[in-house]
Amino acid sequence: MKKLKVTQVKSKIGQSERQKRTLQALGLRKMHQSIELEATPQIQGMIDKVKHLLEVEEVK
Repeated sequence: MKKLKVTQVKSKIGQSERQKRTLQALGLRKMHQSIELEATPQIQGMIDKVKHLLEVEEVK
């Protein structure tokens, strides 16, 4: 599986409760926090729902 580096670049303030919970489920708690995740279909779907708040890079 490929890995993705996901960084929160915009604030969750003013976003819907569903989007806030999606960020929490991804493991993002603070601005500019980065995490590495496996690129599973479930994770890809979660990233797509909040992609306007994130920066995603592929990790080798």
